[in-house]
Amino acid sequence: MLFIAITQFLMALRVAESVYPGYSVSGNYISDLGVGVAAPIFNTSIIILGLCVVVAAYLVAEVFQSKLFRLFIALAGFGAAGVGTFPENVPVLHTIMSLITFLFAGIAAVYGVRVFDRLVGFLSAIAGVVSLAALAFFVSGNYLGLGHGGMERLIVYPVLSWGLMLSGYLLSKR
Repeated sequence: MLFIAITQFLMALRVAESVYPGYSVSGNYISDLGVGVAAPIFNTSIIILGLCVVVAAYLVAEVFQSKLFRLFIALAGFGAAGVGTFPENVPVLHTIMSLITFLFAGIAAVYGVRVFDRLVGFLSAIAGVVSLAALAFFVSGNYLGLGHGGMERLIVYPVLSWGLMLSGYLLSKR
C-alpha cells in the first residue's frame, strides 16, 4: 500500500506539472499544482498518499514497536492529506499542513536510525537530514540558486525516496 501510494503520487505530480500551463519546477511551488487545472489531479493524489501513510503507520505496529516512530509517520501522512484538503487558496491551514508534512517526514526518516539495522538506518538518517536541512534553507529563504520550487523538491524527494525504501523493507518482512 505504501509503495503504491508513493508511486501514484510521483506519477500524478508529473502529470499535474505537465497540464499546468507554464509550470516551472524551479519557479513554482509544488502546491501551486493544488489550484487551477491541475488541482483535481494533485489534490486527490496527495490526499490518497496522506491517508495511505496514516493507515500504514497503524499497520506497521507488528514490525516497528516504536510508537514514536509510527506517530512521526502518521503525522507526516496527516499533513499530506491536509495539503490536498486545504490547497494554497486556504493559506494559513495549507502552510501549517505543509510544515507538518515536511517536518515529521524528515524527523521520521532521521528517527529511522533507531529502528532499522545499520545500513538501512544510515540511509534513512541521510534522507531525513537532507530533507530537514533543505527545509531549514527553504524557511530561511536561501534556495541555493534552485528557486523556491527546486529547494522545495529537496525537502520532498528524499523523504519520498525514503518512503519507497521503507515500503521495500516492509515487503521483505513476513
